[in-house]
Amino acid sequence: MKTKYIKSLLAIAIVTLTTSCSSEFLEETPTQYISISDVGETGQIYPGVLAGTLSGLFNSMYTTGTGGTTDHADFGQKGYDIYTDFLSGDLALTRNTYNRYSNFAQLLITVDNTYTRANYSAWRYYYRVIGSANKIIDALGGNDAVITDSNKVTMGQAKTMRAYAYFYLTQLYITEYSASSKVLPLYIDTKGDALEQSETKVVYDQMIDDLKQGALLLKDYNRTELFEVNDDVANTLLAYVYGSMNTPETNLLARNLAEKVIAHAGLPLTSKTETTGGFNSVNSPSWLWGADITTDTSLDLISWWGQMDIYTYSYQWAGDKKAIDKGLFDQIKNTDQRKLQFATQADIDASQADGNNDNDLENEDLLIPFNKFYNNGRAIAGQRVIEDDYIYMRIDELYMLSAEMNAKIGFDADAKNRLKEILANRFDSASDYSYVDALSGQALVDEIYLQTRIEFFGEGKSYFALKRNKANVTRGSNHLYLVGETIPYNDDRLTLEIPLSEIQNNPFIN
Repeated sequence: MKTKYIKSLLAIAIVTLTTSCSSEFLEETPTQYISISDVGETGQIYPGVLAGTLSGLFNSMYTTGTGGTTDHADFGQKGYDIYTDFLSGDLALTRNTYNRYSNFAQLLITVDNTYTRANYSAWRYYYRVIGSANKIIDALGGNDAVITDSNKVTMGQAKTMRAYAYFYLTQLYITEYSASSKVLPLYIDTKGDALEQSETKVVYDQMIDDLKQGALLLKDYNRTELFEVNDDVANTLLAYVYGSMNTPETNLLARNLAEKVIAHAGLPLTSKTETTGGFNSVNSPSWLWGADITTDTSLDLISWWGQMDIYTYSYQWAGDKKAIDKGLFDQIKNTDQRKLQFATQADIDASQADGNNDNDLENEDLLIPFNKFYNNGRAIAGQRVIEDDYIYMRIDELYMLSAEMNAKIGFDADAKNRLKEILANRFDSASDYSYVDALSGQALVDEIYLQTRIEFFGEGKSYFALKRNKANVTRGSNHLYLVGETIPYNDDRLTLEIPLSEIQNNPFIN
């Protein structure tokens, strides 16, 4: 059993900064929060207070209810990864018993802002991250403060986390990058006044500035916990920001940043064996950002593992089944190691051999990712208190992003080389992916997009790729809803609605 490492007792006391609920995000100093002046004044005496505040911000990424609801899909970043995978069409709801995702999978929630599920919870979660980051930044003197060696890491991480939250908001609530469109209010301090929606370009400029500063301030910082952000995480987020803008200039910038992270991080690609290794440990050498989940974290059914893993006492086991889209699965070559991430008939037969019908898999479960994401105990419904870790980012993303950006700017040779480096770890024979050499132009871009969907299935990356590539979603035969329907990336149903509560509370939003 793992034990939890706690940097400071103050981290426990201050975790309420991001996990407590208040009636409105814009309330400057709710009574259950530590105030701006408290954090600033105490931080002058004991800088560890600010570090503890930052730990609370990171903790919110895996804490239940941080989206302001009691919904069983509200458990931090990985909860929104599931939502975006559904929006991408690559994650199929194949059985619905408990109705946790039924309305979302039907794309009913995304066009009705009265739903608190997804629309409200995502807005609330990411703006709470922003609010907490702003508290730290203000306590250190504000956005233009003179940074000293003693506070540069804290400031760098706070600005990186603020940009992380704004990036996800842009992806979830904005159909595509349009400089003059107005969707998101931009809060960069803790004044607490409601603001009108800023132009998208202004939001992007702020993200870019935050991430550039974050990467610079975090240069040479050696983190002790993978849940923290460092310069490689900041530069990866910046690469995603540039890539989402989708212009030749920004695609080149995204490509250069991806290459920079690959060279600087020095992490190995996920190996062929690790591809079916469970994706459950921060000790995995290819992980760039993740969270060490322990019994002290107190996660159970309401968690990513509780929604995705049949070896956890979970919805995935009990009735809300989620699988890879049949159409996508059929495009995976039989010699590709990643095809083994999903259940086979032999696996099902083996599960039934014990004679315990309660633990049987059904034929309809053939495409659940039970051989990609799993608890090492391999007892169906066996894990009750979650100890398996959360992955946010791995180095493979940078290889694939570099390949995509290279292909889009005409650097076909570099694109193919990066793509083949991934595929070399997925096949036994180079002949299985030699077809890549003949690809060029849009055909190469399309192949990289396909391989991105296959490689990062269930990791919350396909939705970003869908938008970057302006692609269409065609739902396969194993979806419960909208089977066979082709949905373009800019369909209103694939973007969240600003929640009704925000419109009611913010007089500047119409």
